[in-house]
This record gives sequence, structure tokens and C-alpha cells, in this order.
Amino acid sequence: MASTASALTTTTSSSNVATPFLYLRRTHISHFTSNFRSGSRVCFSNNAKISSYPCHDYRNRVKFKRFECRVEDSYTNNKEISKGTLIWRAIKLPIYSVALVPLTVGSAAAYLQTGLFSARQYFTLLASSVLIIAWLNLSNDVYDFDTGADKNKKESVVNMVGSRTGTHAAAYALLALGFVGLSWASMVAGNFRAILLLACAVTCGYIYQCPPFRLSYQGLGEPLCFAAFGPFATTAFYLMQTATSEMISPLVTATVLSASLLVGFTTTLILFCSHFHQVEGDRAVGKMSPLVRLDTEKGSRIVKMAMAMLYSLLLAFGLAKTLPFTCIFSCALTIPMAKLVVSYVEDNHKDNSKIFMAKYYCVRLHALFGAALAAGLVAARLLTKR
Repeated sequence: MASTASALTTTTSSSNVATPFLYLRRTHISHFTSNFRSGSRVCFSNNAKISSYPCHDYRNRVKFKRFECRVEDSYTNNKEISKGTLIWRAIKLPIYSVALVPLTVGSAAAYLQTGLFSARQYFTLLASSVLIIAWLNLSNDVYDFDTGADKNKKESVVNMVGSRTGTHAAAYALLALGFVGLSWASMVAGNFRAILLLACAVTCGYIYQCPPFRLSYQGLGEPLCFAAFGPFATTAFYLMQTATSEMISPLVTATVLSASLLVGFTTTLILFCSHFHQVEGDRAVGKMSPLVRLDTEKGSRIVKMAMAMLYSLLLAFGLAKTLPFTCIFSCALTIPMAKLVVSYVEDNHKDNSKIFMAKYYCVRLHALFGAALAAGLVAARLLTKR
């Protein structure tokens, strides 16, 4: 990880004095004062080890040509990030909702059709899916490190641990474990179609970021993300849960396809909004993300149109009766969150320090929308029983 220390330099003259605003301890200030009077250059550090050495003195008039204050903590400026925050960002825990939502919606769709739910199958698939997402995150850091896209990204796992090889090995170990878990669950379910769909989803993830493909650098990440987490993963999880019933060959219904399209849509919004704060870095390494091809202003308008399209699709599926009314009602309750995402992106798309949070607002929308969709499917089954 690149050092979090930063240097602040001030030049002083008889007519112009520019001083940085620092939060320093009293011991630092008192030591600084005494050394200032004696005409010394002072160096501050976070662990209070202070060194001083002679500076230029012009005929009893103390004059600093330059002094440097190095503070290895958040005392320097707003750009300094604590180690705990960096670890949180590196883990990307909220992003793992992209493993939870397709599984939950697929399982709810299976419950709507069969009235059955296998908790054992659900948690096996959840653990395996989390391992696959961990592989995606780690391998993405590795390959972005190779291209230089993550050169200044402090929360990159490669930069934090200082080992590209170790991170790469860990990523593929997680992929192997995750795929073994998915294969085992598929065999238990006795559904070969499910593992084929999941293999397609994993393949989308591979060609999205891994050499020699790296289709994300061609701006094709969004369609791959949509297919992987929407039709492929959600439908596969539905098939694995319906296989617990006495159905020999469960059908992929219009309800399942409609739900999977909505899941893919909200997942893709997360990826799209993650580009806003990386436009300059992506452009520098030739990564032609949608926002590099467009700009953040147009990107903010696309987010607004995408939200309108999401809820228009929801309404259309309701009117076509491919989704039950309970889903339309429950998902409509997430509209305030969607409005928050749109307004936040519109207001902050030019501010990298703030727009970074846009993807996390999209994660909240994704999780809420997915939970509402699943709840609507389950509620529809419960209501039909009555």
C-alpha cells in the first residue's frame, strides 16, 4: 500500500506568509515554537518523534526558506483515510448483496411455484456465491494493478498487502472453492441446467476482467454484469430450489424471467455508478468505461433514465401479469430510495470525493428492491393459499 504520509510545505517571506492548517498536539506546538525561535527546520510525525536541524538564518532575522511537516495520520488533510476505512473499502462488504439478491429472489420464485424452500440448499449456495464474488473482487484488483488503473487506489487489496502474487493465488483458490460448492449443490438438486447457467455467469465474470479478454476495458462490463447476475444466476438458483420438489423438469416461467431481468437491472446500476469517481484514472490507462466514452454529466442523465426504465418495467410486468401484484406494490415502496440515488448523482457527479458514495447508494437500492421483490413473490404464494 502506498504510504499514507503526506508532506505539507510552506514558504515564508517578510511580506508573504503562507501557513498550512494542521491539527497538532500541544507537545508538537511547544517544540515547534522553541525551534522556530532558534531558526531551525522542524519535522513532525504521527508518533511524536520530532527532529530539528539548522535552517537558514540571515543576520539575526529568522527566515524559513521552507519547512515540512509530515503527519502520518488524519491530521494532514481531508484526503487522508484511516486504515480501518481502507480495510472496509477493500473488503467491500455491501457489494456482497449481489450474491444474496439473485439467490433470494430465485428461491422466492421457486417457493411461489412449488411452496417449498430448502434452507440447507439456500445457505450452501449463499456461501459458494460469496466465494465467487470474493474472487471477482480480488482478481479485479490484481488485473487493474497490472494495467495501472489502481495505481493510486489506496483500498486496492494488492496495494494494501503488497503482494500481487499472493492476492492472485487467493482469488483463484476462492473461485475453485466456490465453484465446487455450486457444483455440489447442483448435483444434490439433480439439475444439470442450473450448473450450466452458473458456469455461464462465472464466464461472464472472467471475460469481464481477466486477460486476454478484459471486456470491461471496452466498455462491455454492464451487459456482462446484467446477464451474469440477472438471467443466468437468478434462474439457476430458481432451478436449484424447485428441484427440491417432485417436479422432474421444472419450467423456467415468465415470472422467473421477469424477476431475473429486474435483478440484473439493479445490479448493473451498481457497476455503472462505480465508474463516476474513476473517470480520469480509467482514461489514463485506456479503460473505456461508459463514463469515459460519455462524461459524468451525461452519465447522471443515464442514471435518471435507468431508474425510470426500472419502474416502468416493473409496472409493465405487473400489467402483463408476469409478476404478481404483491411484487408491484412492495417494489414501489423503494421509489424514495431510487429518487435519492438520482438526486445524489445529479448533485455530485463532478465531485470525486462525494460521488464515490453513489455506488453504495445503488447497493442499498439493489438490496431493498431485491428484498421487496422476494417478499412480493412469497406474499403471493401465501395469499393464494387462503
